Amino acid sequence: MTEASTLIGGLRQGTGALALDTYEMSMRFGSFTALDSVSMKVAPGTVHALLGENGAGKSTLVKCVAGFQRPSAGSVLIDGREQSIPNPVVARQLGIGMVYQHFTLAPGMTVGENLLLAGGKTPAIIDWKAQRAELETFLKSTPFQLDLDARPSELAAGEKQKLELLKQLYLKPRLLILDEPTSVLTPQEADEVLGHVREFARSGMCTVLIITHKFREVMAYADDVTVLRRGKAVHHCGVPSTTPALLAQAMVGDSAAAAPEADSSEEKMAAERTQKAQTATNSIAKPLQVEGLKVMGDRGTLAVQDLHLAVAAGEILGVAGVSGNGQREMVEALVGQRHRTAGTVTVQGQPYAARREENHRLKVRSLPEEPLRNACVADLSVAENMALRDFDLPPLCAGGRLRFGAWRARAREWIAGYGIKTQGENAPIRSLSGGNVQRAVLARELNGDINVLIAANPVFGLDFAAVKEIHARLRGVRDKGGAVLLISEDLDELMELADRIVVMSEGRIVFETPAASAERHVLGAHMGGGHH
Repeated sequence: MTEASTLIGGLRQGTGALALDTYEMSMRFGSFTALDSVSMKVAPGTVHALLGENGAGKSTLVKCVAGFQRPSAGSVLIDGREQSIPNPVVARQLGIGMVYQHFTLAPGMTVGENLLLAGGKTPAIIDWKAQRAELETFLKSTPFQLDLDARPSELAAGEKQKLELLKQLYLKPRLLILDEPTSVLTPQEADEVLGHVREFARSGMCTVLIITHKFREVMAYADDVTVLRRGKAVHHCGVPSTTPALLAQAMVGDSAAAAPEADSSEEKMAAERTQKAQTATNSIAKPLQVEGLKVMGDRGTLAVQDLHLAVAAGEILGVAGVSGNGQREMVEALVGQRHRTAGTVTVQGQPYAARREENHRLKVRSLPEEPLRNACVADLSVAENMALRDFDLPPLCAGGRLRFGAWRARAREWIAGYGIKTQGENAPIRSLSGGNVQRAVLARELNGDINVLIAANPVFGLDFAAVKEIHARLRGVRDKGGAVLLISEDLDELMELADRIVVMSEGRIVFETPAASAERHVLGAHMGGGHH
């Protein structure tokens, strides 16, 4: 036994799979409640899946267990005993290991060096011969075969994910937490990794808590599942007694909890609007038309497969789906952030490649997800970010000279008009809160006439007031005759705003319905991949 493993072994309380309980655990960030009294039981030697939409609190929950965040209230019990886990070092001593969604490998080091580094107790002088023999013995005890001398840059995504897993297994965890471990893997690699993880749990070596958004993985590899929705644990069950449709329903809310019926006059208006849109579309090219779109994901597999959709003038088309089904890649391909492998996109009947000049001429705007990362230059000021679309056009530019005074004056107008909280138009945009960044991007994107607006999870993580205001502005674009493509993981939002809803599953549109007659349980069943 090496010095490192003796040290860890000395601090370890018991060996083998542990039992994990969270008791009424809450986590608040200012006025926002990320976790709301979540109690969950994870039995030793089982694979327990954690499901929920983006922002449901899954990552917050596991970060509290792994010592990266301290819960505002409630407690964590290990083998029935309450434990304070103030930091990841204490979590590690209790036998808790975590594999992240994003790779944390040292790129310049070999597989063997990365494994040793994971132990965190590397002696000053390493006896490489002995260590290598130990690593080889360790690899034989696992079903993964990796070359100890390879560097991460030479490994495929699936192999990197296996190395991340091996780093944790090398430390013999009693609880292994996996945060969307298969988001970068092909289905075959995912099956291989999850199959092995399930074997480790069944052998009684460790308990596994896995965050995933893929129902197929839950059904095939988990023993139990907990569904989180808006920070609350809304559903616990054994996997044999559930179905993807039931899980999807728990994730997006029960049909019984649907919004109250709209009064008939509103319904009549919606029907008239749909009728008008229908008539208009039969006579002219739709403002946005997508035919046979194919888009590759980050790992060389198709994320969007042969996608067809069209949005009429004066219509909000809602795209529903559980995250990770190609929505992000579709939006990136539409707004020019990702290459299109095949297919055509037209705006007002003209080819559209998302170039800046086309955006001006065809009046296309977008509200991407994570606006600070995708729609802003963080270090530039609020005024400069607001000018990104038209800084080189009059009145912001005259005779080849940029008129910074005009940029600032307009920014002040928009800051007032949109209620943006900032230290002024010269503050760097990254100093604003999420909701205020989103308002600043809205001000820029909604300026002037709009033919097509592409909005992806536009109110994700925002407070109630900001949500209401942004929704009103999206309706405003539609009511002026714009075509709005609204991609959202929140069914409530889609049912409230959209005229028509389509469901995306595994990169394809699998279902379409007018929003007025949409039923949550039917949408949920299609989101769960139940109907192909």
